[in-house]
Amino acid sequence: MARAIWSGSISFGLLNVPVKLYSAVARRGISLREIRESDSARIRHRRVAEGTDEEVPYEKIIKAFEISKDRYVPITKDELASLDPKKTRAIEVQDFVDITEIDPIYFDSPYYLGPAAGAERAYSLLAQAMESSGKVAIARFVFRNKEHLAAIRPGDGVLTLTTMRFADEVVPPSELDDVLPSEQPKVPKREVQMAEQLIDSLTNSFDPSAYRDEYREELLAMIERKAAGEDVVVAPEGEEREATKAPDLMAALEESIAAVKGKGEDKAAKKKPATKKRSTTAKKAAPKKRSTARAKSKSSK
Repeated sequence: MARAIWSGSISFGLLNVPVKLYSAVARRGISLREIRESDSARIRHRRVAEGTDEEVPYEKIIKAFEISKDRYVPITKDELASLDPKKTRAIEVQDFVDITEIDPIYFDSPYYLGPAAGAERAYSLLAQAMESSGKVAIARFVFRNKEHLAAIRPGDGVLTLTTMRFADEVVPPSELDDVLPSEQPKVPKREVQMAEQLIDSLTNSFDPSAYRDEYREELLAMIERKAAGEDVVVAPEGEEREATKAPDLMAALEESIAAVKGKGEDKAAKKKPATKKRSTTAKKAAPKKRSTARAKSKSSK
């Protein structure tokens, strides 16, 4: 059974909807330990004062901001606590906006919102109203001692909450002056059309289950083989792909489109024999049915 990690209420206007927050993702990372290669002794990290081997107890450590080399402004735990956002239990809606207006770069961590006991009707009302309007709510709330900006979205009668980055946390493209070209190079219309054709030929409906964490799967398989005593041969690193040069863009686009078409024709060719096989089987089955019928008629005579 899912366990709530936070409880409060969605608040906008005079409406308050008690809700509970649930994690919407399950991290599938593989935890690796650090050991000494010679005898597999576990490695432990200690907090030591720089320039000495003296271990410093956790309660003796404070935070500090470095204003220049070796110059710090110390900040005590009490001073930090005085700045903590007020621990309210409200998800305060600020605005309703169109989802298309939000650049995905602002989204961070997703959660599910479920109704608290007795709030099922109000929850369903809010979910249905938001789904009908096609809007998402932009809200603020305090979670784990930090104020968050969040987007609340409806879908199939369920509300999801996704924490968001504040505007000053997103690096604007203008700060990439030394990376991005100062002027957009001119691209021939024919090349644009070919690129669009390639995109169209590779366009599919999004199916999340079609994409797997292949690195994690391969790492788990390697761990299982090593645990079973098998030797693991390290594969050579793949060659780095070179960028397609400007004069070769058209040729690369044409070859890519031809390759995609070829794959499509192969799939179609594989399907056709199966259809013929079924029709042949059906034809063979029909005479058997008639012969059985004849046999029955003979026996009856």
